[in-house]
Amino acid sequence: MDDLGAQLRQARTEAGITLASVAARSCYSASHLSNVEAGRRAATPDIVLVYARALGEGDVNRRQVLGLAAGVLGPVVAGELIRVGFSAALNGRGAEEDWRERVDQYGRDYMAVGAALLQARLASDLVILQQHLDTPHMWSHAARALVTYGKTTSHPAEAIRWYDLAASAADRSDDLGVRVWVRGRAAIALAYEGAALPTARRYADQAITLSDRPSLGRVQALMALAHAAAGRGNQAGAVGLDTEARRVFDHVASPDDEVSDTAVPPWRMATFRSMLYARLGMPGPGVEAQEEADRTRPAGLPRFATHIELHRGLTVAKAGDKAGGVAYARRAWNALPAERRSQSLALMLREVERA
Repeated sequence: MDDLGAQLRQARTEAGITLASVAARSCYSASHLSNVEAGRRAATPDIVLVYARALGEGDVNRRQVLGLAAGVLGPVVAGELIRVGFSAALNGRGAEEDWRERVDQYGRDYMAVGAALLQARLASDLVILQQHLDTPHMWSHAARALVTYGKTTSHPAEAIRWYDLAASAADRSDDLGVRVWVRGRAAIALAYEGAALPTARRYADQAITLSDRPSLGRVQALMALAHAAAGRGNQAGAVGLDTEARRVFDHVASPDDEVSDTAVPPWRMATFRSMLYARLGMPGPGVEAQEEADRTRPAGLPRFATHIELHRGLTVAKAGDKAGGVAYARRAWNALPAERRSQSLALMLREVERA
């Protein structure tokens, strides 16, 4: 039997946590995790990190849980973290410039890399990054990385914890643009998914209050408020906020070919708007946004193409053909490889099924 799998099972059972609960916090099935615990599948670093997060929330003594998590994590990731950290020091890496580029690369990778793989890589770098938080610039890099990490999680409640931490880190940066962007990005991440709308509104209101200058953070905050209004059935309010967001967007849009989580080019703005109008049951502007997104989106982004297909399914369901809309959305979901799926897509599919 795989010793690490046995340790994971022991830690989980002692914490009183079910396999289903661990699976719900990850992109892995309970069956796969059962095989890991039995030694039939490898306990990869990202799986160990999933267990560590689940154990950290167990209804047991906090110190015991942290000790169990550290004991499980140690054999898998500690050696690699030490190796990477010492290699960086020996290579004389220029901290601020290097970290800026690394965080920028994570923003680009987010658009195409599976959440589990990206999360494992980010976790290693965040452990190292927290040792270098000695300047405002480093806090700004950490804030952006924490937002990206939150986007790789499997549940909105977990993402919110990372977004809150990102906002606190951004405040340490003394960079108003970063403070606005972190909150705007967190707001649209939640509101687009239709998740935790009061929290999404809080982030958006904070971003808008911090600065009235046109920025991508402000665009995303306004779009988040539009989605929140749609969630409350306020069609006029949602359309008005979309109009305001588009006015700001016209001044700050990212280049068409920029592919990064920190960018909002026209195709991505169209994706935000496509979901908004599908949610509102307004096929006219919704179809226009869908067609713009498909026409302008760069090749090689199948996950985001699937977003638009799910929007089409929601549009059909909202028009009265629920069975047809659900079938369309499920076909799009099934056509996307499992490792490419995301929390956003899963929540979107559920919304189509509830329409």
